[in-house]
Amino acid sequence: MKQNVKQNEGFLKRKNIEISAKRYGIDALGAMAQGLFCSLLIGTIIKTLGQQLGLEFLVSVGQYAFDMSGAAMAVAIGYALKADPLVLFSLTGVGYSANALGGAGGPLAVLFIAIIAAECGKAVSKETKIDILVTPAVTVLVGVGLAALIAPPIGAAAKAFGQLIKDATVLQPFWMGIVVSVLVGVALTLPISSAGLCAAFNLTGLAGGAAVAGCCAQMVGFAVMSFKENRWGGLVSQGIGTSMLQMPNIVRNPRVWIPPTLASAITGPIATCVFQLQMNDPASGVASGMGTCGFVGQIGVWTGWVNDVATGAKAAITGFDWLGLALICFVLPAVLSWVICQGCRKLGWIKEGDLKLN
Repeated sequence: MKQNVKQNEGFLKRKNIEISAKRYGIDALGAMAQGLFCSLLIGTIIKTLGQQLGLEFLVSVGQYAFDMSGAAMAVAIGYALKADPLVLFSLTGVGYSANALGGAGGPLAVLFIAIIAAECGKAVSKETKIDILVTPAVTVLVGVGLAALIAPPIGAAAKAFGQLIKDATVLQPFWMGIVVSVLVGVALTLPISSAGLCAAFNLTGLAGGAAVAGCCAQMVGFAVMSFKENRWGGLVSQGIGTSMLQMPNIVRNPRVWIPPTLASAITGPIATCVFQLQMNDPASGVASGMGTCGFVGQIGVWTGWVNDVATGAKAAITGFDWLGLALICFVLPAVLSWVICQGCRKLGWIKEGDLKLN
């Protein structure tokens, strides 16, 4: 029995198949978000610009990128799982089918199915003399077969859960504004993908606006409150890069997380109750979990406005809309985090050098 276990462990190690929360919940999920960004999100931005500028070529380019989001997610996941080339390329059809059959919950279906298909493909890769036939066949058959069987129920479940969050936020904008803002903001700073989570549950509407607020509070908050230690390089790398850079400091002193998290608990309900900030980006909820990273969150809000105006859901983009976006995404996170951080420093909870980036 022990010998069989050792043989299985040896096989998995030889095939670089690592069954772990980190490999699937962090590496794969983060890669999926990158695949979404490079297809669905950037495609939507290009398409929207084309529509606003009257350039049909850009509209077409954006639509092509948008349509390939399933394939892009699957290939990104395969890359994160260190799949062999034949497995990696075979995942295009797997991702496309899982995303199409998963409907609104397509990204979550792609995540599960691409992981299973990639690992199965890796298991048989280079095991036969006709590898060029066996590996793609196994990957595609397993992936597309699973997509036909489980993508629709996974998509339906993800859609239902996401809709529950969105409905709850509409019914209780204050409390849900706090909950969604804090949780998604924390997810952004943790080594997991907040964008992937928001995309998986299609977190849009008021809930999407609260998510944007939480992410911005973490990124802008850490950037501003650590300016003394990290100066302009730290401001840029955290403010439009990622607050995940602070994770080593959070591990050493969890209290440094208090200011941006409290800031997100304040800006979330302001976003939902005062400005009714919504993320209605037609590219799905991926932008909700991006915050100020490359200003994707703000671009997503804008494209949502444009889409709402085009469909008649919104009369026009107003100055109040722009004021709310500026306050929620930049001004309030910066001011609140800095003020709260100063209080923490006076209490001795945050000391000199605690926020220094390596």
